[in-house]
Amino acid sequence: MVGDDLITVLGNKYNTDILTATGDAKSAQDLSDQLDVPIATCYRRINELEEADLLELHDRPLSDEHRRVKVYRRKVDGVEVDFRDGLTVEVEERSAVKNRLDDVWRDLSSRE
Repeated sequence: MVGDDLITVLGNKYNTDILTATGDAKSAQDLSDQLDVPIATCYRRINELEEADLLELHDRPLSDEHRRVKVYRRKVDGVEVDFRDGLTVEVEERSAVKNRLDDVWRDLSSRE
């Protein structure tokens, strides 16, 4: 995604809050409750962040009601914006180690 477009996405209300909250995987309902964001808005923001390649579908566990629930996790650990010599935007991806540890933890949790 081009720097200008990325800044636009990050500037939209709730998007940075959602990215901050999804260091650990969360469902749209969890995000809506935690951040006090209307659920429809939360879904729109999640879609926008997925399209910007900043958020990903992490898993689809079974809920207590035995329905599949989508849980999302951010794909980045940081975004750096620099205006000194024109606009530059650098995205720091989540490390492979963090991703692997999350996967192992998810597998262990699903066995309980």
